[in-house]
Amino acid sequence: QVQLVESGGGLVQPGGSLRLSCAASGFSFKTYAMKWYRQAPGKERELVAFISSNGGSTNYADSVKGRFTISRDNAKNTVYLQMNNLKPDDTAVYYCARMSILIPDYWGQGTQVTVSS
Repeated sequence: QVQLVESGGGLVQPGGSLRLSCAASGFSFKTYAMKWYRQAPGKERELVAFISSNGGSTNYADSVKGRFTISRDNAKNTVYLQMNNLKPDDTAVYYCARMSILIPDYWGQGTQVTVSS
């Protein structure tokens, strides 16, 4: 069965960095685009970043451009989100999602990121 397991979240001070990982199993990872989303308390889930199946194409929400980097290792069936210069507004639960054509069809359980001094 398809599984997506996020890790790497935690508490970090403003200006700090974290790297999130999403380990995939149960499907041919290298053939699927992937996305990271986040959901802050009381807010709707929002798209953070996208990466194509071979990693050759990426894009980002305006709010994270220049600070976050999405990447993938198809040999390890893992997608990453490197987050630098974190801000309190980045506090959220972060989810990875498998993309089926244009929509996400599987989600991980999420990992909490808290940015606070």
